Amino acid sequence: MRYVACVVALVAMSISLGAQELKCNISINSEQVQGSNKAVFTTLQQSMEEFVNTQRWTNMTFQEKERIECSMMIVVKSVQDNMFVCEFTCQSRRPVFGTTYTTPTLNIKDANFTFTYQEYDRMEFQHNTFTSNLTAMVAYYCYLIIAHDMDSFAKLGGTPYFQICEDIVTSAQSASLDNAEMVGWKAFESNRNRYALTNNLMDEAFKKYRAYYYDYHRHGLDEMVNNVANGRARIAKDIKVLKEAYNARPATYLVGTFLDAKSDELVNIFKSGTADEKKMVYELLMDIDPTRQDTYENINRD
Repeated sequence: MRYVACVVALVAMSISLGAQELKCNISINSEQVQGSNKAVFTTLQQSMEEFVNTQRWTNMTFQEKERIECSMMIVVKSVQDNMFVCEFTCQSRRPVFGTTYTTPTLNIKDANFTFTYQEYDRMEFQHNTFTSNLTAMVAYYCYLIIAHDMDSFAKLGGTPYFQICEDIVTSAQSASLDNAEMVGWKAFESNRNRYALTNNLMDEAFKKYRAYYYDYHRHGLDEMVNNVANGRARIAKDIKVLKEAYNARPATYLVGTFLDAKSDELVNIFKSGTADEKKMVYELLMDIDPTRQDTYENINRD
């Protein structure tokens, strides 16, 4: 009995030493849906929270304080015959070394988040096995969050997890899905869907972009605790990579996702920069992302 007690204690200790990878806040907004069973939305939220926050997504060991902070929000537009037509927003962030500041690593909106769900359906994920569109989509974004986090700490460190995203896309394309559920997975359907994003991230042509993503965080933001000017200069030095990627493929999803996450942060970094830094960064951002002119104008304001 003492032996059994010791084994149980050791197992409990090992479990407590390794936390799950994600610490995700999940919300569901059903205000647009009238006259339906509102309890189903509560059940869906609880199922997603359990799925995302208790699933072990990798074989890595995380401490509780190392879990990736993120959020997912579903806005339900309509429900008919258990078919949910939704809009999905996913955000993640990671701490900056030596500070209390957290930097956004992902801020993405999926306007075609459509799935079939019945109350109390179980969410289960197995690599290379398609179980449901809801599970596939949520798992896709979980791995996208993890991959971006890994890319920010190690050069191309997210590759294994971007590969899993690609595998999920492939599995979904082979599944027998309703036409509405298939939207977002299709090749060449759009330059801003799940297929397109994963295709960009795994493309050899965008390795320089991913290397810059790493430098931006590790040699830029993380360096600022020691020397703000040096960290800012490192971010400015290779920011031209964004323009190169944009010029090579103006329709690429990658540059847009980077700026969706980083536009406000770039303004805060460079509004205290040198005159040359301000001019160069402002002109580059306006060239590749003119729709955010009002935001980028703040770089040049005192």
